[in-house]
Amino acid sequence: MRKIYALLKKDFLIEASYKIAFIFNIFSVAASVLTYFFIDKLFGHRITAHLEEFGVNYFSYVLLSMAFFSYIGVGIGSFSSRIRSEQLQGTLESLLLTPTNVAIILLGMGLWNLIFATLDVLIYIALGIFLFGIDFSNFNILSTIVILVLTVISFSSLGILSASCIIILKKGNPVSWVINTFEGLLGGVYFPIAVLPAALQSVAKCLPITYAIRGIQLAVYKGYSLGQLRLEWGFLLVFCLVLIPTSLYSFTFALKKARRQGSLIQY
Repeated sequence: MRKIYALLKKDFLIEASYKIAFIFNIFSVAASVLTYFFIDKLFGHRITAHLEEFGVNYFSYVLLSMAFFSYIGVGIGSFSSRIRSEQLQGTLESLLLTPTNVAIILLGMGLWNLIFATLDVLIYIALGIFLFGIDFSNFNILSTIVILVLTVISFSSLGILSASCIIILKKGNPVSWVINTFEGLLGGVYFPIAVLPAALQSVAKCLPITYAIRGIQLAVYKGYSLGQLRLEWGFLLVFCLVLIPTSLYSFTFALKKARRQGSLIQY
């Protein structure tokens, strides 16, 4: 815990030194929310056929998806971006050569970004409630927490896979490119996957983000219980069980290979 706290404190001190960036982040969230509000206004704030199962209009749907997407982005980007940053600063080798378990280092790297993402989520929710009057009173706390935890774990595992590529390839990350390119299009972040052709819906059902987004929408807006969401959390659990050992093995393998080649200090 002492080492995790030290890594967390380091990230906090770095972030705290850039106060303007934090303020700009708040304005960025507000701007994105307003963009989708006016898009929804263009179509009359209607609940279309594709949104009926969630019981909300497009703006309410996409606001929650974007808020939840903050956690997904943490899982995908935090590890690879931190590894890349340490490479460029020349501190990666020093960090990885300390007598610290790899899992502790990875946890410390991702913890601050998780906290920061939570702040983003709170901003999204506060804007939704106080500025746009969105009703979150039906949400099921237990279902929301379970979906959230499984989502963070599964996407953090994908993020560790992405970080493994950074250690070996330095630049050009195929894992991150594939996920960032297709998750928004196929995962139901900006629209329900029901609008997609049948072939693309089949592809979407192979992605963890699809079950994460649908699960969180139904848990928050419809109050679905874990029993009603057993398909969503069940698939997310399977993804976690497969991805956790795979990602840790790949990261350990990448470290060993980089150490043999003496390329940890290269970027």
